[in-house]
Amino acid sequence: MMDGLFTTVGKITKANLRNDDDLIDKLNHRYTVVFLVIFTVVVSTTQYVGNPIHCWCPAYFTSNHEEFANKVCWISNTYYIPDRVMAGTGNLKERIGYYQWIPIVLLVQGFLFFLPCVIWRVFSSRSGINIHNLVESSETIQNALYPERRDKTIKYMIRHLDHYLEYQREYRGGCCVACKHFLSRHLCLICGNRYGNYLVALYMSSKILYFVNVIAQLFMLNGFLGTDYHLYGFEIIRELFYGRDWTASRRFPRVTLCDFEIRQMGNFHRHTVQCVLPINLFNEKIYIFLWFWFVFVSTATAVSFLRWLVFIGMRYSRVRYIRRHLKVMDKIQRDNERERKLSYKFAETYLRQDGIFVLKLVGKNSTDLVVADIVAALWDNYKNKPIHGGRPADEYDDSASIT
Repeated sequence: MMDGLFTTVGKITKANLRNDDDLIDKLNHRYTVVFLVIFTVVVSTTQYVGNPIHCWCPAYFTSNHEEFANKVCWISNTYYIPDRVMAGTGNLKERIGYYQWIPIVLLVQGFLFFLPCVIWRVFSSRSGINIHNLVESSETIQNALYPERRDKTIKYMIRHLDHYLEYQREYRGGCCVACKHFLSRHLCLICGNRYGNYLVALYMSSKILYFVNVIAQLFMLNGFLGTDYHLYGFEIIRELFYGRDWTASRRFPRVTLCDFEIRQMGNFHRHTVQCVLPINLFNEKIYIFLWFWFVFVSTATAVSFLRWLVFIGMRYSRVRYIRRHLKVMDKIQRDNERERKLSYKFAETYLRQDGIFVLKLVGKNSTDLVVADIVAALWDNYKNKPIHGGRPADEYDDSASIT
């Protein structure tokens, strides 16, 4: 069993090793999916290899009767009654009908966690730039033993980025086009390749999908488990704080009751048996872990979204990011006003939001030194162009306030 488990996880991990997003995205679509697959294998093995339910039957039941009772109670659901309450009295039954479907639900959860990643990769591939190849190239730069290979890789990346940035540029003029570019650059109300924010809008949308997915799954499990699962972790913490037994949970009871009928000679014989659900020992620990993991992932995703929003949405952050790398490579001087204005134009009209976003993503998957080399090479390539973006640098006097 363990060999098959690790083989399955290993195949999933290898099949998913693409570096076109950040660590928080990998928490969603890689590590969470691996956890869910592991739990699926554990629960499925317990169900189909072990004995997931065992019912206490009257003494006159034969072995065939006991086997029938176990199977009919497994497929027809059981119910839970609080302690010190007699069976058949009141309306305190709580149906337990989830345990047969947990492997399937875990797989569906894994698919939902991977779905935003699929959307991001499918639509980002249509942008004209392969982010994964750029990240792999940046790793080659970082690990290159010979300067020739390093320089060759940098030239490849610069050529690839320059073609993308030039190809996606809007060359038409007019008041309407200028207004659209203003709205896309400052308010993000218009998105697209021509406006330099297609990848940014797509990536931020995938972040939102990750966050919505993990929150929705917490509440979706309310209906599946039949309890307030979204409060499960808080109740565990409260029980631990007061020193109570947190394992005595109505969500995953170990002892349940089952009603069934046996037809004999035209008569119906009704039986109520008490059953033990050993599988709930696993289910309880799995869903406790998932609750805390989902809360952690949702919090990390929200923080990551806000950080990306501040970085990409604020012109000050974008220009400062580019200038910092240019200063590291001694490409611009702090007291040179002309270079400061040109660097502003380089960031805002040449790289634009998508270009800076790609550089930031490369930095998150490699190192800032690699990004500094790429920015410096792009800067040299930009300065060697006949016209720097088609507009004189003097029009950007407002950049003087950005340091």
